[in-house]
Amino acid sequence: MPRQILETEQKALEINLDDGLYGALAEIGAGQEVARHFFQAGAAAGTIAKTMSAYDKTVSDKIYGPEYKGRYVCESRLYKMLDHEFNLMEDRLRQVRPDQSFFAFADTVSAINYDKTIPGNGWLGLRFQLQPGAPPNDVVLHVRMLDKDNRLQQQAIGILGVNLIYGCYRFHNDPEVLLQSLLDNLHNRVAIDLVRMQGPDFEQVDNRLVCLWAVKNGLTEVMMFGPDGLPVHASELLYKKSILIARGSYRPPTLVQQDMVRCAYAQFVAEPDVDAERAFFLTEITLDNLRADGELSEKDFLDRADILGMLGQTVILSNCLQHKKLIAYFQNYRVPRIGLAMGARKLQIILHETCANNADNLLGAFGELFPRHVRFYVYPARKDNGELLTAKTVDVPDDIHFLYKHLIDHRNIVDVQGFNPGILDIFHKDVLQMIRAGKPGWEEKVPENVAHLIQEKRLFV
Repeated sequence: MPRQILETEQKALEINLDDGLYGALAEIGAGQEVARHFFQAGAAAGTIAKTMSAYDKTVSDKIYGPEYKGRYVCESRLYKMLDHEFNLMEDRLRQVRPDQSFFAFADTVSAINYDKTIPGNGWLGLRFQLQPGAPPNDVVLHVRMLDKDNRLQQQAIGILGVNLIYGCYRFHNDPEVLLQSLLDNLHNRVAIDLVRMQGPDFEQVDNRLVCLWAVKNGLTEVMMFGPDGLPVHASELLYKKSILIARGSYRPPTLVQQDMVRCAYAQFVAEPDVDAERAFFLTEITLDNLRADGELSEKDFLDRADILGMLGQTVILSNCLQHKKLIAYFQNYRVPRIGLAMGARKLQIILHETCANNADNLLGAFGELFPRHVRFYVYPARKDNGELLTAKTVDVPDDIHFLYKHLIDHRNIVDVQGFNPGILDIFHKDVLQMIRAGKPGWEEKVPENVAHLIQEKRLFV
């Protein structure tokens, strides 16, 4: 049965009329609209203990403490707000309201400015109890606003805040529906590129699946999670860091993939324009790759995620079929240098597809794919005749010979050095078939710790 989508004011009124709930709302910056919805809906006196608008930075610092380098729209600020406001609720009101479940909503938001140099983004969170006095849960999210008007962005934050509070109390038993409900009445107005669910009532929720559901349901095109399985955000993890990304299926990671990563990363951090102390490696899996066999399998995704977590990798889960979309995403977060590690055959496909899909604007298309701060690191492949396929020997469409030479000469595309030529005949699809067929020998084609984990957990079968 399809879920009924309520208007924002209906959601606010339903929460207001729930005698079992009582809470506080604290908003910083452009996020001043959430409380208004609850007051305008009516009956707010039974639900709202207080609202806080610490708009001035000095006032905000006195309440919640200072932030590192004056960054107020950040994850740590949000958690300080949730800690402060929820603890006040418990300390001041538990004895006089023993039969109510408390919540604290907080947001810290920067909307688009007059000159449109700030696109608009923010952090929102809810700390909430499902039973009076019970340990609380947290649902935290990061949002990018897509409206091109300051007032419209503020309105969108108001709707999103109501959706978050309503969803946590009405859909906490179905986390994927909770995610879907965040976009109610916000079609094409926001992108939610981090959602983290934690607490006693979310103990059975795998936040890696939360990332998968978010991308699958169109909340965002990019989500990230760390080796511990918890979602992370580029604005926090990668602030002013250079990054190398390797897209692949990782089903399973083979010796070839590991060699490509090792060589490309060593080359990347040795670049004169990359600070090796502030460099980071990311693996990427696309939704398209997860659907390569037809239906998307959550087990298959988790099998890959288990291995990558064991290898200590931070994972990008994206719906960016084209690399230029992924590049554009990280450009929003002050990433100084971006490297992409890929095989020579993949580069060849990219060149031909870009030409075929952008025949009328090749310069523009390749300009998006190869901005100044982006470099492709190309790992060789063995051709049928035994020769190596490299960045310098790939088949280049006639229309871009001159442009491709320019990219090679200016080192937008470079060959990976120091690779192991003895393993180029390993292909992950062959390894996967051997695992599923129970054929011996695949163990020698993957890293030893990967083989042990596949055998221990019976992955990919």
